[in-house]
Amino acid sequence: MQFDDDAGLDTSQVQDERGSRIPGGGVTIGGGIVGLIALVLGLFFGIGPQELGLTSEPAPGGTASSDAQVAQHCRTGRDANTREDCRIVAVVNSAQSFWGQELPRRSGATYTPASTVFFTGQVRTACGAASSAVGPFYCPGDRKVYLDLGFFKELRTKFGASGGPFAEAYVVAHEYGHHIQNLTGTLGRAQDRRTGAGSNSVKVELQADCYAGVWARHATTTPEKSTGRPLISKLTREDIDDGLSAAAAVGDDRIQERFQGRVTPESWTHGSAEQRQQWFNTGYATGDTARCDTFR
Repeated sequence: MQFDDDAGLDTSQVQDERGSRIPGGGVTIGGGIVGLIALVLGLFFGIGPQELGLTSEPAPGGTASSDAQVAQHCRTGRDANTREDCRIVAVVNSAQSFWGQELPRRSGATYTPASTVFFTGQVRTACGAASSAVGPFYCPGDRKVYLDLGFFKELRTKFGASGGPFAEAYVVAHEYGHHIQNLTGTLGRAQDRRTGAGSNSVKVELQADCYAGVWARHATTTPEKSTGRPLISKLTREDIDDGLSAAAAVGDDRIQERFQGRVTPESWTHGSAEQRQQWFNTGYATGDTARCDTFR
């Protein structure tokens, strides 16, 4: 994946809270790509939800850090080609440029931008206090994506994904898929607390994978307002394969097999590795959000 060296990055779309200290609080599940991993792994290793601190209570006040680090270092596409945090800024910019044009065209709805928050350890959200242990997630309460960049290393080392810049981009694009679902009213379908291969929770996650594929299809043709050129200048088949590897690595069956030694489809919340790859591929092959109706 290659970014236009001369393109400007809009760091206002990212809040950098890395290094903030959030005393107390627990963990909340926000509908992210592996939002239930903390709970799942805790139960597999004999730690109950209370010990994990899973709660919907708001966190006490903490000490916020500034956005100076990202603003200082992430100015152009050249920076995105050399720094991980700048790369995520660029992906956020690209995704929001695409959905800002696509959503009104497809549904007539107005696209409301969503910030991405970088954090380490814990973070305060409108969905409660969250730990980096839950992985990347989207909070519909404040319409923000939350991301500890350390997750990308774990995606390779703990979950067996091949890694690569586009694996990271897939994760971010999936979370912005949840933002689109929130804006269109679809996200609420996942709140019935049911699990299983045919549950609404799984359908919501698979649709977010499909939306990520749709964005990827148009990433190299969506112009940025500042330059009139696409921010992402090159996306190869190898990049897409890295994204598919990440999608498979966080399939419910892969996670269950890896951490509990057996597959229990009745407890699925995100879909199998095959399903996640299939729906990303559907979005990428067609570039059509209308083909992402996982509820049919």
